[in-house]
Amino acid sequence: MLQDVDRPVAAPTGAVSSPGRIVIQAWLASRGLIIGVALLLAVVQHRTLTDMVSNWDVQHFARLADGGYLSESSGTLMAFFPGWPLILALFDQLGVPVVISGVVLSTACSAVAAAALYRLGGPWAAVAWLFAPTAVFTMMPYTESLFCAVAFWAWERARADRWLAAVALTAVACTVRVSGLFLICALLVMIFTSNNATGVKLRRAALMLIPAAVIMAFATYLYALTGSWTAWYQAQATGWVRELTWPWQSFLNTIPAVLPGAYPNHPWWAAVFRGELISMAVGVAVTVWCILVSLRARKSPMGAERTMWGEASWVGVQVLAFSMSYWFFSVNRATLLWFPLWIMLGRWVAGPSRVSRPVHRLLVAVAFTVEIVLMVWWSWLFFTGHWAS
Repeated sequence: MLQDVDRPVAAPTGAVSSPGRIVIQAWLASRGLIIGVALLLAVVQHRTLTDMVSNWDVQHFARLADGGYLSESSGTLMAFFPGWPLILALFDQLGVPVVISGVVLSTACSAVAAAALYRLGGPWAAVAWLFAPTAVFTMMPYTESLFCAVAFWAWERARADRWLAAVALTAVACTVRVSGLFLICALLVMIFTSNNATGVKLRRAALMLIPAAVIMAFATYLYALTGSWTAWYQAQATGWVRELTWPWQSFLNTIPAVLPGAYPNHPWWAAVFRGELISMAVGVAVTVWCILVSLRARKSPMGAERTMWGEASWVGVQVLAFSMSYWFFSVNRATLLWFPLWIMLGRWVAGPSRVSRPVHRLLVAVAFTVEIVLMVWWSWLFFTGHWAS
């Protein structure tokens, strides 16, 4: 029998009795490992906190927090939504540097996101997410932690039929990333695939106009600045080569980037691009899994209450969007947003498994070890200034 997607999954026999304690310990251990990598680099390479934390998009967020969207002549800052820079700007006005406020807020939000995942998929889903290969971004002044915190809780509240809270949280998510648009679409799928009366579905769907208005307000603001309704898309294309491309062509464009020796001056770039290919494959697999769960759930007494059509659309639409860029890019970080992935892994860890218990435990231990090694490696990439997706 399928387990409810909004009910914590039981821990395996022999595990710590308190599932909540497992999540807390995992949060402390995962954050501690990332901090440990930073401290090691500070000692060995004499790197400062500002040097390690201020890489890549952090610099864009810092410029936005300091001078707004017109502080860069190229206009690429318009590729970022305003919610996170506004929060950083508020703390900057209070005298707290962006690197400090960003790290503290992201770290705190990672705990909030993990709590939502615990509610959605049980302790092992939260643990898997906390030790995700790209978990370093959930402690940096990036949008991942804040977005996951509000989006995961929006989904949890929707699953609990608390739609006003879900809508409010979705509206906040729409100030942080364009992924908020995908969240709206996925929630609409959840609404219309439920077994509620038509009137209830229509009322809940109408509420989605509130977060949609947030995105429209941002687009209108950019139009007032630039005179273009496509300013956000143009900034993406200018800064990150995100141009509409057929999925098969995007795949073909990515292949040269994964070959050995593709970037002789940047030896780790090819490895990260290989990760992008793997992440895309994982996204497809998770989407298929959600669809299969939904098809099986239709045969159960609970029917539509146990389906995962919304989850399938949440991951599937992002995979589709990434496949229509020039090449597969930033998918590694996007896996942090795919809560169905971590629910799937959580269920696998909790069992039951089709293999014997010792073999299952060995497989879990191997997978967990690989995840930790990748997390440490990705933290090293980011802290040393290498491209980390």
